[in-house]
Amino acid sequence: MRFRATSILMFLVALAAPAFASSSELPAEGLEQRVDFWKKVYTQYGADDVVIHDRVYVNLIYDVATDRTQTAKTADVKAALREIRDNLDTPENLSETSAPILQAIVAQGLPLTPNLIDILLDNIHTQQGVKERFRDGVIRSGRYVEQFRRIMVNQGVPTELALLPLVESSFQNVRSKAGAVGVWQFTSGTGRSYLRITSKVDERLDPVRSSEAAARLLRDNYSALGAWPLAITAYNHGRGGMLAAQQAHGSHLPTIIDEYRGRVFGYASMNFYSEFLAAVEVYDNYPLYFGDLALERPDSIPENRPTMSAAKAPVKSTPASAASKYKVRSGDTLWEIAQRFGTSIATLMDKNNLDKPAIYAGQILLVK
Repeated sequence: MRFRATSILMFLVALAAPAFASSSELPAEGLEQRVDFWKKVYTQYGADDVVIHDRVYVNLIYDVATDRTQTAKTADVKAALREIRDNLDTPENLSETSAPILQAIVAQGLPLTPNLIDILLDNIHTQQGVKERFRDGVIRSGRYVEQFRRIMVNQGVPTELALLPLVESSFQNVRSKAGAVGVWQFTSGTGRSYLRITSKVDERLDPVRSSEAAARLLRDNYSALGAWPLAITAYNHGRGGMLAAQQAHGSHLPTIIDEYRGRVFGYASMNFYSEFLAAVEVYDNYPLYFGDLALERPDSIPENRPTMSAAKAPVKSTPASAASKYKVRSGDTLWEIAQRFGTSIATLMDKNNLDKPAIYAGQILLVK
């Protein structure tokens, strides 16, 4: 009976999820631990969770904190690592705090040496969870994905790349702190090679035109690099940077991650392709992680789109208003409202006595 119930569940998930066929052009070999880590960030850890982990061996997770406990828990992890280094020959002497961290290191298949522990001490990193944001991105994706998928096919790039905005913007037309704009997060420098960007018109804000531009950029990256993992990483790191990495270490992305030490090839660039693979996998199976979601309708993109100017782009990092109340509009999420008013989901929930981050059109929220 249990086998039959499981089979029925998987069948229903297959029907519900708008699956993308797996592609041999997008290999995950050698990146399985990274992909697994980002699946956890997308589905297990929320905006109030701060994952304390290793910057290089990203799936080596030590603890989960909050903003308030992050400093203290990070100090505890460092103390535990030092205790492990001092007791490599006598692990039975480890405290209750240090023993689970030793087990986590062993589970990663890492050699227990004093040098390794010193490296791990230098590589402690924190990553905020994005479960709510990813879920909202899946909902918004319904507005765009089918049209983006057709654009990818027309440009001769893997259809899975229609989901790249899940990583870049959660399918929001926003401006980042670094100045990247739109659903596809084009910077002005790269954007001008593929789109019209002037003082009056910014096509980065047009989801369809910027999707066409992103497809051309990705195709050009592939033409230069000859491998989709490198071409996709170049979307974050730049084509020139990936050409330098390829020249030094070849076309195998896991090798580049392990050996390339480019000046700006950091945590974001190392993980960009793995984040994308994790996003595709979660999207294909989202009912397993988020339950039944009502995705937005594709017809919410107008056929004759008005020319948009940069002034109309919402900015992630700047509070939008000093108003004390906000009326929820159709399609709003609590995360977006928190970003708009420079606050947090937890603060909004506390101000409005919400037991869960669910809101409805017409609801009045206290935001200040």
